[in-house]
Amino acid sequence: MKIGELARRAGTTTKTIRYYEDIGLLPEADRSPNGYRNYDEASLDRLSFIRDSQATGLTLDEIASIIELRAEGESTCDHVIDLLGRHLTAVDAQITALRRTRTRLVDLLDRARALDTGDCVDPIRCQTIAAPEAAPPARRTTAAHLHTTPTGHRH
Repeated sequence: MKIGELARRAGTTTKTIRYYEDIGLLPEADRSPNGYRNYDEASLDRLSFIRDSQATGLTLDEIASIIELRAEGESTCDHVIDLLGRHLTAVDAQITALRRTRTRLVDLLDRARALDTGDCVDPIRCQTIAAPEAAPPARRTTAAHLHTTPTGHRH
């Protein structure tokens, strides 16, 4: 099959297929006398494997390492288990960080809703973001209120 058909069947682009060939994830296709690439079903299977691997969070380098082990006739099970375990640990760390960020945002939003926008007088920092202990002493200036539009309306 030609590259366009392979791309359509694999749900990818011809550019991606060429890139995968360039970096060695996909073996170079045979060429017809007129120079067109000819792919077989194994290429479609390889693209499916790459797509499925990416869906688990594996990088192209990690996928290449699996393909290389397979090409050398080695078992990939322990290697894949290690890769997936590392990704799971990273995802768990991201979830923890996102939960902390969410808690901080909820706290900021609750505090912001309780603030009097008329008290916002610092021309540099917004009292909504600045923690009360980090905010400089309030001072009156001629600077425009940070919650005021150019026409003077608050929002």
